[in-house]
Amino acid sequence: MLLSQIKSLAKAYKEEVISNRRHLHANPELSFKEFKTAEFVETKLKEIGITEIDKKATTGWSALIKGKNPDKKVIALRADMDALPIIEANDVPYKSKNLGVMHACGHDAHTASLLGAAKILHEIKDQFEGTIKLIFQPGEELVPGGASLMIKDGVLQNPRPDGILGQHVMPFIPAGKVGFRPGLYMASTDELYITVNGKGGHGAMPETFIDPVLIASHMIVALQQIVSRVANPKIPSVLSFGRVEALGATNVIPNEVKIQGTFRTLDEAWRSKAHEKMLQIARGIVEGMGGQLDFEIRKGYPFLKNEPELTARSMDAAREYLGEENVLDLDIWMAAEDFAFYSQEIDGCFYRLGTRNEARGIISGVHTPTFDIEEDALEIGAGLMAWLAVSELSKGKSLPNLR
Repeated sequence: MLLSQIKSLAKAYKEEVISNRRHLHANPELSFKEFKTAEFVETKLKEIGITEIDKKATTGWSALIKGKNPDKKVIALRADMDALPIIEANDVPYKSKNLGVMHACGHDAHTASLLGAAKILHEIKDQFEGTIKLIFQPGEELVPGGASLMIKDGVLQNPRPDGILGQHVMPFIPAGKVGFRPGLYMASTDELYITVNGKGGHGAMPETFIDPVLIASHMIVALQQIVSRVANPKIPSVLSFGRVEALGATNVIPNEVKIQGTFRTLDEAWRSKAHEKMLQIARGIVEGMGGQLDFEIRKGYPFLKNEPELTARSMDAAREYLGEENVLDLDIWMAAEDFAFYSQEIDGCFYRLGTRNEARGIISGVHTPTFDIEEDALEIGAGLMAWLAVSELSKGKSLPNLR
């Protein structure tokens, strides 16, 4: 039975997947600078025996594994490869050798898992029909997102996948379990860069200056009305400001205040309307109080929607592989992922791989200096991804996506 064979191969290749993950973890590279990582992936694909490999978006790859009747159906599997600008605090043999750069979001595990899945799938390619497209992409952590550049470079063409699956580690789910959510899952994300200009002066002489600190304070409070009084409460929305920089002193009013923030939601029409409303409110307050405004909205990733039927089939396949009790239902999450670009183009399913192990103290969240994973989860990471792909190929083609 193919299921038991994939499980057996995942177990046999587990140590190799762990070794690949440790190599990647020790040698992280920032977004769009994954040159050595890309070389490593290419070498491993060629060692497996995969020959149809194409470079995409400078440091990305697509590769094909063709089964019998390769035109019958095409399923894509995606992994991201970039790391974050974080100083690692873990004391482990595979600690980052690149000071200030760390795989703190698990992309090392994603790449290693997909390489493991590729090895399994290449070995059993005579036992399934259709084609599996492997996508190793750069720059998930940095706008405009490597997924958007891969798409522009034709990664969803020649052949065009009927669907795409993506896997991401989740430190809040115990190792051995996975999580899915059909429909709306993750938020769009936009970066806000605001400068409020006034006229600085001595703090004891308010009649001589235009206080940008006071103006910025009023603006920030007023902008929260976007969520509390303008947004439809049925549409999740988040507006947060994480940086406010006013380089004055106790008695010095600066000339300007710089502010950075983020806006997130799960509806594209409301997203555009919110952008207009933010600019309108900010301009009215700042100019009304005598200041000048520079308000830049850097549009980031769209919201991520898991196609319901593909996700339901994937959940059923995961239950076959892991057992009913190990497949969890997820809630909406207001973080963002550039996998959303794929899900806007073709049917997508983005699911979570549990990597938590409280007994070993592996509990830190992503994007933290102490993030790590329970490496036993990589056996599932590689095997389940291979099984989901083969299972989906066996379902035949879906109706054309008319979105």
